[in-house]
Order: sequence, then C-alpha cells, then structure tokens
Amino acid sequence: MARYLYVISFDGLAALDLDYIKTLPNFREFLQKASYARKVYTVYPSLTYPAHATIVTGKYPKNHGVVNNTLLQPRRMSPDWYWQRKYIKGQTIFDLAVQRGLKVAALLWPVTAKAKLHYNMPEIFANRSWHNQVLVSLLNGSPLYQISLNHKFGHLRQGLRQPHLDNFTHQSLLYTIRQKKPNLTLVHYTDLDSMRHYHGFNSKQARAALDRHDQRLGEIIRTLRESGMYDESALIVLGDHSSLDEEKIINLNVLLQQKGYIDVDASGRIVNYRAIVKSCDGSAYVYVKQNQPAELVARLSTLLRNFNREHNCLEAVYSREEAVKLGADPGCALMLEANQGYYFLDDSVGEVISPVQPERPHHTRAAHGYSPFKQDYTTVFMASGKGIKEGIIVDAMNLVDEGPTIAKLLGLDLEEGDGRIIDEILA
Repeated sequence: MARYLYVISFDGLAALDLDYIKTLPNFREFLQKASYARKVYTVYPSLTYPAHATIVTGKYPKNHGVVNNTLLQPRRMSPDWYWQRKYIKGQTIFDLAVQRGLKVAALLWPVTAKAKLHYNMPEIFANRSWHNQVLVSLLNGSPLYQISLNHKFGHLRQGLRQPHLDNFTHQSLLYTIRQKKPNLTLVHYTDLDSMRHYHGFNSKQARAALDRHDQRLGEIIRTLRESGMYDESALIVLGDHSSLDEEKIINLNVLLQQKGYIDVDASGRIVNYRAIVKSCDGSAYVYVKQNQPAELVARLSTLLRNFNREHNCLEAVYSREEAVKLGADPGCALMLEANQGYYFLDDSVGEVISPVQPERPHHTRAAHGYSPFKQDYTTVFMASGKGIKEGIIVDAMNLVDEGPTIAKLLGLDLEEGDGRIIDEILA
C-alpha cells in the first residue's frame, strides 16, 4: 500500500501518444518500471468533467451525475460548469481518504470546488461580470493554502492561457509535495488539451506540450526523491480522453429554432424552448421540456434523421435508452454522435452547418466528447511505484476501472463503483 499517492492527469493524453512519449527521457524512465494499459476506453460523453468525476468515483456519468462540462442554462451566453463537489452523486476517493484520516490535496482537479479537502485549489473561473477570479477561487477552495500559492507563484499565470497556467499549477504541486506531504494528491494539467483544441491533434504545439509534460513528470519524481518520499510513493499518470480534428460545426438549435421548437429574442438569445440541443462537443444531448406531448421525441428523431440524410453530419441518433446504456444522461430525450470532422455548438441563429473559423470564440481545430469507441480514440493509464508491479501491460481497460484501482492502492474501497480493480498490476 502506498503511503503517498499522486494522480497526475495530463488532460487529452491519448493512446496514440505512447510511441512518442516513450522516446522522451522522463516518460521513458518512468515506463521502464511502470505497468500500463495500452488502451483505456473513456466515458460518454468523453469530456473533461464527466471523465474526472469518473476517475474519482469509478462510475459512469449516468450514475455520478456529471453528465457534461457545463450545465443546461440556455439563457446564459456562458453557462456555469459542473465545478462543485455537490454535483457528484455518492462517494469519491478523496472523501473516503479524508474519512480514513489521510491528508488530501487537489490542484485544479475538476468538480472539487467546495470539497472538504485539506489543500484545495479547485478548477473554477469567474463567470459573472461582477465576480473576481481570486475571490471565486478562495471561496471555493482552501483560502490560506491558495493565498500562499498565489503569493509564491501567481506571477507565472497569464489568466487561463497555456502553458502559463500549467506552469503555475506545476510549481504549486512541487511546493505542496515539499511542504505539505499529502497522502493523496490529485493534479490536473491542461496544456496538451489546450494546444490540441487551438492547433490540432498532431500540431507542433501539441508535441511541444508533450515535451513540457515530460519535463514536469521528471521534476515531480526528482522532488519526491529529494524529499525522501519516493520509495513510499505511487505515481499514476493518466489521460481522460483523446481528441479528433474537425473542420465543420453543427448548430442544431438553429434547425430547432427554424422549426418552432426554440424562441429567441432580437439578440438571438434563447428565451423559451420545447426542445433544445446541448453540445458535448463531439456529441450532443437533445432535451425536451416537461409536459410536452409524448410523440414530440419521435418527431424530433425523424427531423434529425431526415436532416442527416441531406448533410451526412451525424454518425448516430441514439434513443434515451441507448444513451443510458452508453453511460450518458438518463434525463436526455435523444443523444447525437457527430461524424468525424464535425462537432456541435449551441448557437441558435446563423447557419446549421458552418466551417470552423479558428479566430472565432469556441471554434477549435480539434475536439473531444465523441463516443469512446471511435477509432484511435482511447486514452492511457500508467502506474509506477509502491504497491505496483513492474512491466505488466494491460491490453485494454475502462476509465471506470481507474477509481477502484486507485482506491485499493490507498487501502480504500469504492463500493458503489461500476468498474473493476485492475489487480494484475498491483503487488
């Protein structure tokens, strides 16, 4: 059993990255003593917040409740995210660790705002014009801890821009290792994911982010050794999803507005709806307002299938029952999977299908959110250190397996999880 466990999430790290990171000095050294899974099938929708809630619960989104990155708030131009711990149903690894008397730290780990942790710097941003970023963070995490980190390393940040944000997070982590010595530390880096969104999956910027992550991993290991903690530590390095390049945007709320299902004001803001599409990037939910006729869902399904016959932008139109089997939101009426090269936005005015224009807000060169079973779309799980065997290669596993496995390394039991413990890698 590990005395110190570090769960390091490199957002957007893909199975396709394995061949390259094996050539980098710190990943190469780490993997020489590690066990790892070649392929990890993520959750549906394959977004950061549902995935990270799955990692700490071992549950599919339908069971832990974090079914998207953002809430359904059609009247808001910038919806709130599932930032806070209250959105996760049931137990988490970090709750169980605190209850056991272990010291826990989380640095920009999704869905930890207002979690009762010893050292918490949650991922949350000011989403109202009258909000202040520093105050929002302090109110949702550990105030004195965050004040100290901001005082020491705040100069490294430039808002949410990367790699500056990860540089701040990383120095905060190294300080936390040295000064706080938590038993469980969860840390979330978004440099790679950001570069892929803005520049494409195989861009030189994404490759440079992998190089930076290699340096960060090496510095984490070196800090553990210098602090005399390495031999009692286990390191889990993982990704939450992969990404796919895209060229076109699908705005199905425009179609629903044209067909009378959505009402907008003069500025294009949604003021009422009978049915609405909620983007998950590569997939999307269709929600129907309460007290609508039962046949409405069938009419929407027919409308969308007919539209797709003309535009061939959808890979699948799933019923609610099919979506639930895939682990998605039981509250949806339908779920849509985009064809490769397409992703969804929530705009309700303009063109239904439009090209990506990278200079515009929310327009990206690569996205995720797609089905876990898209080709070449798996992520990775790597583990090394105390309590972990060396050299075991697991061909495939699921993201829901990570929580139970991580819990066992700490002597904890995620009783409510949907996954299995990957016992073959545990000593």
